[in-house]
Amino acid sequence: MKVFVTGVGGQLGHDVMNELHKRGYEGVGSDIAPEYSGVADGSAVCSMPYVQLDITDKAAVQAVLSEVKPDVVVHCAAWTAVDLAEDDDKVEKVRAINAGGTQNIAEVCKALDCKMVYISTDYVFDGQGETPWEPDCKDYKPLNVYGQTKLEGELAVANTLEKYFIVRIAWVFGLNGKNFIKTMLNVGAKYDTVRVVCDQVGTPTYTLDLSRLLVDMVETDKYGYYHATNEGGYISWYDFTCEIFRQAGYTTKVVPVTTEEYGLSKAARPYNSRLDKKKLVTAGFTPLPTWQDALARYLKEIEE
Repeated sequence: MKVFVTGVGGQLGHDVMNELHKRGYEGVGSDIAPEYSGVADGSAVCSMPYVQLDITDKAAVQAVLSEVKPDVVVHCAAWTAVDLAEDDDKVEKVRAINAGGTQNIAEVCKALDCKMVYISTDYVFDGQGETPWEPDCKDYKPLNVYGQTKLEGELAVANTLEKYFIVRIAWVFGLNGKNFIKTMLNVGAKYDTVRVVCDQVGTPTYTLDLSRLLVDMVETDKYGYYHATNEGGYISWYDFTCEIFRQAGYTTKVVPVTTEEYGLSKAARPYNSRLDKKKLVTAGFTPLPTWQDALARYLKEIEE
């Protein structure tokens, strides 16, 4: 099986490439940088084939994918800077990447008759209430530009292809790039007290665990919409921070505040990011380990 992975300079793409290598599959990575720009950790992704690709360039997408002829495209590339996406001069670019780029890839996947995995987000929903969102729920009401453009990407895939997996995740952390855990460790090391939002609830997703599930998926034809985050129960960002500091051995005091009290974000955030993951089990996939276990393994990974 040959798999083309976009966004390998990011957290998830990096781990997907390594997982493919572990299983003996042929992986071809891509990103917008001329060369692989992720962590030079000596893992397989650093030595696997890499192609520079701007997914907003329709002709380039067609040329590259037509030459590679993959059996599967795992589309991890996206604009993920949520607050920056709200800037008037950025909206068009965000849409070109998250919606237009995804459409470009989907069209070539259709022509090549290959499978496609699209990584989406809890932000496609309005985040109201306390009921976990079902994967096949179509009650979309994104609160911000990022969520709206990721939804447009979902629809591009679903309206173009039959062989697709749309996988919604939340609260992502991995080796490459920035994430909440790295931020809290940095802040917790500098200050005696930190204020963290306590009224946004969801579950974290460790890209190492998610990458295993994604490769499990593409080994099958169990297409459709899925939700995939780590198990271990729904928590707030405040709860997550308390556990991060506990496991890291920090004595930093964590003060719970409401989203309104925190008040720094430009983009509106969903309060309810609970994703229902029962469909994974129904389809025969192994759920991700608990987020507490994932956090412990991740803290060891970033120490090495």
